[in-house]
Order: sequence, then C-alpha cells, then structure tokens
Amino acid sequence: MSSEQQVGTSPVPAGDTAPIVRTLTVAASPERAFDVFTAGMARWWKGDYHLGDQPFVDVVVEPREGGRWYERDADGAECTWGRVLAWEPPGRLVLAWQISADWAYDPGLLTEVEVRFTGMTGADGAVTTRVDFEHRGLEAYAKRAVEMRASLGSPGGWGGLLEDFATATAG
Repeated sequence: MSSEQQVGTSPVPAGDTAPIVRTLTVAASPERAFDVFTAGMARWWKGDYHLGDQPFVDVVVEPREGGRWYERDADGAECTWGRVLAWEPPGRLVLAWQISADWAYDPGLLTEVEVRFTGMTGADGAVTTRVDFEHRGLEAYAKRAVEMRASLGSPGGWGGLLEDFATATAG
C-alpha cells in the first residue's frame, strides 16, 4: 500500500466514542471503487468475520435505498447485517450497521457507515479515487460503546478491512 493509501487517523483518547474516520486512495475509478465496495464486498471482507454458523460465500448489498445488507452461506442461509440508507453511485453510500456488541444482528441498533468516492487524476494521468470512510453513531452501543469503538477502529477492524478493499480494487 502506498503512502497515499494509508488507512489511519490520529489516536483517539481512551474512552472516546468518536466516529471512526479513514481516508485512502485507491488505484481505480470511482465507478470501480464503488462496485468493489458494494457488489464485490465478499472479495475483500475477511472470511472469518461472519455472523452465521458457517462462513459466508457472498456478502450482498442490495443496490437501492432501503435495500438489505447481508451475508449468505453455502447452504443459502442469510444473516442480516443492516440496510442501505443512501445509494448514490458512484459517489456515496450509507449503510445501517446493525450488528450488536455481541456480533449478532440487532434490528433495534443503528450505527451508520458512510463511504464517499471522489475521482482524481494524478500528474501522470492515472485515475485514482479518494475514499472517505466514516462509521458513526457508536454511542448507540451505550455501555459497550468504548469497547466497540476500540474493536471496530483497530487494525483488525475497519483498518484491515479497508486495506483489503484497496488491494481488491487494484486486482
């Protein structure tokens, strides 16, 4: 990953439930980056990060506002992760993350994942996309908010997932 693709922010003080914010640049057009993030999520989401009893074979983001966001295993069983709050290809996506602190779907929980894709052209003419990521509303976890922010904000959370996303956009 180039320095432009660095996925990270300044450290957040202990006890903070501030949004998780990451910015990265990927070697792809906004259209491709949006497609890999949504339709290609199973290619970059870590296989052992699943809610169902079995590993997923697909992660589906239904391409419309109000659409579902879920995993599907080899037997066809589905586990909901959330829903699509905003679908604005290729520039913006907002997902409702409804996964509890116990790593189960909770329809009463709502945090938001917003991703913006902004096309850029380098001096060499190469097309890249700046990806601005924010996972907000973590205070919805109440007493477990600090724990969830630490987990989701760690290299094993969104940091690593976004690195894998960046790699997938190049392939």
